[in-house]
Formats: sequence, C-alpha cells, structure tokens
Amino acid sequence: MADRQAIKDVKAVVFDTFGTVTDWRGSITRMGEALARKKGIEGVDWEAFARAWRAGYRPGLHRVISGQRAWTPLDVIHRERLDEILPEFGLADRFGEAEKADINLFWHRLAPWPDSIPGLLRLKTRYLIAPLSNGSLMLLASMAKHAGIPWDFIYSSDMHMAYKRDPEVYRNAVRLLGVMPGEVMLAAAHNDDLEAARKEGLRTAYINRPTEYGADQVKDFKATGDWDVIVDTVEDLAERMGC
Repeated sequence: MADRQAIKDVKAVVFDTFGTVTDWRGSITRMGEALARKKGIEGVDWEAFARAWRAGYRPGLHRVISGQRAWTPLDVIHRERLDEILPEFGLADRFGEAEKADINLFWHRLAPWPDSIPGLLRLKTRYLIAPLSNGSLMLLASMAKHAGIPWDFIYSSDMHMAYKRDPEVYRNAVRLLGVMPGEVMLAAAHNDDLEAARKEGLRTAYINRPTEYGADQVKDFKATGDWDVIVDTVEDLAERMGC
C-alpha cells in the first residue's frame, strides 16, 4: 500500500517511456509489417525483428555508461543496431540510405499502451508529468506529437548527457525542478530503474508490463521491491495518486 504522506508530498511524476508508457514491440512490429506490404517484402518475422533491434539497446547504452565510449545519442545507437540486424533478417539490400534513416525513426513513432494517455491526462490535473527517458529530445518530442502524449515538459538523455541507470539522470531531474528528491516520483515497468531512482531519494511507482518483451521477457513480471505504489496500469496509478 502506498504511503499516504509520500503521495501527499509528490509534485511531479516522471515516467520511463520505452515499455512503460509506449508499446515498442507492438509498434515496431506493426510499422515493419506496413513497410513490408508497401515494398512487397515477404517472409520476415517483424515481431522477432523488433525484439532483435531492442536487444542491442542495453548493451549500446552500457558502453556509454561504463565509459568505454564517449557520449553517443540514442538515435545513433539505434541506427548501429539496425545496420547489424538487417542482414540477419535478409534485408541487407532491400533499403536505401534514406529508407534506413526513416526506419530508424520508427522509435520516434511508438504508440502508447491503451491505458497510458487516459492515465496521464488524469495525473496531469494534479501533478507535473514528464518522461525521464533514455530517448533524445527530438525522439521524445516527436513521439509525444505523434501519439498525443500530454507531457508538461521533457527530460531527455541529451539533456543530462547520461543514460539511466547513471545516478546523474535522477539527480539532474530533481535539480532542474528545484524540489526535494522525495517530491518527485518515478513511474516505471523496470525494477532496476526504480531501484536506481530510490537510491537518489525519489518516490517510486511500479507499473506492471509483463508482455513488454514478449518471448524475450526474462524479468519484470512483477514488482520485486516494496515500491511506494504498485499497479497494473497508468490509470490505476492515477487512481492511487488521487486523480
């Protein structure tokens, strides 16, 4: 059960975006299938393609977080992974450079889970809401414009020049708001994201998305910590937060 005093103190709720607010797997699958129909491409498992693309995400970020690589924007990491997997799916010669650049923008056009926008609109009536995401400013702004996500403002990785779970991301979010850490709540479908936020004093809300990775899901089937709020949807979060 959420701590009522903790909820009372919260002024802003910031959200992990990939997987928590948006359905990246379903979105990439659908956009890939639409592209295949347009190009007359057959025999590609686009759901597997989406999962393979995402599989390069955390390793790509880790090289930056660990200092093995200088700051690198997420769009570059996504494009590098795209170039790796196109041959694996028999697509190495099916797209020109302009088409590949546009495919890389699939991540800018992700669709939200059905409960996300209704829940965010409710939360917005009482709290400041924003993404706290590893996406770039342009990615997150484009996604919001495309999907109608009603953010009050955007926290992007290029704003912090760091990726979660780097503590600086959470610290900077609090610092820019000019509030105390306990007045900011992170909502996420990933227990390790919440653990990193809690270490910096933020309040925490777990939103369960057990189908995010499909066949590749190996964790985050349920909350593994005593987070301040544990719910199944963003609408449930809004209810628990008094909206």
